[in-house]
Amino acid sequence: MGLTEAQSALVAPDWLNLALAALAGPRILVRAETVDDLDLSASLYALTREAEMATVDWPDAQKQAFCRQQFDAQHAHYRQHYPRAHFLIIERDEVPVGRLYFEQTGKELRLMEITLAVAARNAGIGGAISNALLQHAHAGGIPVGLHVEPFNPARRLYERQGFREVETRGLYLYMVCQPPAVVDEAA
Repeated sequence: MGLTEAQSALVAPDWLNLALAALAGPRILVRAETVDDLDLSASLYALTREAEMATVDWPDAQKQAFCRQQFDAQHAHYRQHYPRAHFLIIERDEVPVGRLYFEQTGKELRLMEITLAVAARNAGIGGAISNALLQHAHAGGIPVGLHVEPFNPARRLYERQGFREVETRGLYLYMVCQPPAVVDEAA
């Protein structure tokens, strides 16, 4: 018996773990995010706001409460507006080191969120995951889209992977990486 769309979003896609299993080095895999992971995911979200929080003269407890409220709002937004999304935890050697949220439709694979713990950054994990997403989407003939802040260091990785800025949406750049056939036809 097959899974419904809602049920399939609750499991990690086999194709992604197969692609990650082929990597040399530490074992990287993804698994479905559970309610028990929300504190971890909230702490990872807070890492994305560290620079901003450093400029605010608030007590640490207030900064933590603010980041948790913002995470809860973001998570609720994602759940409402991306009903078929995969909400995943990234593990390195069975230790959680990040979160990955994406949704695939017939028209696009949207990379909603990839956040790694500081100790897991610059180790090729984010690049390997985004490469696996690109290969999967492009094999199906669809582009990958994402939003990134202009100052986010990951933007350079995305540009190296073939993402191009399409437009500015509020504080974010919307970037797309088209499948090779679409890129070739546009040239």
